[in-house]
Amino acid sequence: ILVVNSLSCIRSKSCSPYDMIMISLSSSRFTLHLWTTLDFLMSIFYEHLNYIENVFVVSKIIFTFLNYSSLWFGGWLSVFYCIKVANFTQSFFTWLKQRINRLVLWMLLTSWICSLTAAILSAWDVYSVHNITAPSSMTNTSAVTTTRKDSLGLLIYLCNACTALPLMLSVVSSVLLIRSLWIHTRQMQNNASGFRDPSLEAHMKAIKSVCSLLFLYVTYFIAFNFLLYNFFLSFSTPKSLCIAVMAACPTGHTSVLIWNNPKFQELPARIWHHTNCHVR
Repeated sequence: ILVVNSLSCIRSKSCSPYDMIMISLSSSRFTLHLWTTLDFLMSIFYEHLNYIENVFVVSKIIFTFLNYSSLWFGGWLSVFYCIKVANFTQSFFTWLKQRINRLVLWMLLTSWICSLTAAILSAWDVYSVHNITAPSSMTNTSAVTTTRKDSLGLLIYLCNACTALPLMLSVVSSVLLIRSLWIHTRQMQNNASGFRDPSLEAHMKAIKSVCSLLFLYVTYFIAFNFLLYNFFLSFSTPKSLCIAVMAACPTGHTSVLIWNNPKFQELPARIWHHTNCHVR
C-alpha cells in the first residue's frame, strides 16, 4: 500500500487526500512492525537495556506514538470512506462532502500532534512511577511533589481518554456507511431482475469489508489499551495473546484493504508475473 500510493503521488506530481491517508496509515503500521520486531530482538539479546530508565521511556514513547497514530489514521480512513461513499441529505454531511479534500491534511497533522502529546505524557507517567528518589526530610517538598503528581496524573488520564476519539470516529463512520450501503442494497434488490447483478454483489462485498475492518479496528483498540494500562502480568498468557492480536489485526486490516482495491493488487501481480518469467 505504501509503495503503490507513493508511486501514484510521484507520477501525478500531487498527492490526493486518499493517498495522504493511506500513506500515513501504511507508514505508521510499517514502522510499528519494524519497531516491535527490533524491541523483541533487543529484549532477547540485550535484555539489560530494558532496565535502563531512559531507554525504557524512549521505547515507551515510540511504541505509544506509533500505536496512537495508527488508530487515528485508521479512524480518519473510515471517516473518509463514509463521507465519500455514503449518501445522506443532511446539510452537515453535504458540507463535509464538499470540504473533505481540504480538511484531510489538517486532520492528519492534528493526529500527529495528538499522538505525540499522548505518547510523551504516557511515558512521563511511566517515568514518574518508576523514578525512585530518596525520601525528603521536608514536609513542604513532599506536599508539592504530591500535588504535581496529582495534576500530571489528571492530565495524563484526560489525554488518554482522548484516545477513544478515533474509536468513536471509526465506529460512527462505519455504522453510517453500512446503513447507507444496506439501504441502497435493499433498493437494488427490489428493482433487480432474476439475473445476478454485479452492482448488487459489489455492494454486498463492500458491506462485508466494512464490517471486517470495523471488527479488526475495535479488536486492536481493546488489545492496545489492555497493554497500555498493564491489565495483565508480564509474560502471562493474556498479555501474550494481546501482543499476538496487536500484530495480527493490522495485517488483517491491510489485507482487507488490498483485496478490495484493484489498485493495490496490480503491483503484487506484476511482481509475481516477473518472478515466474525469471524462474522459467
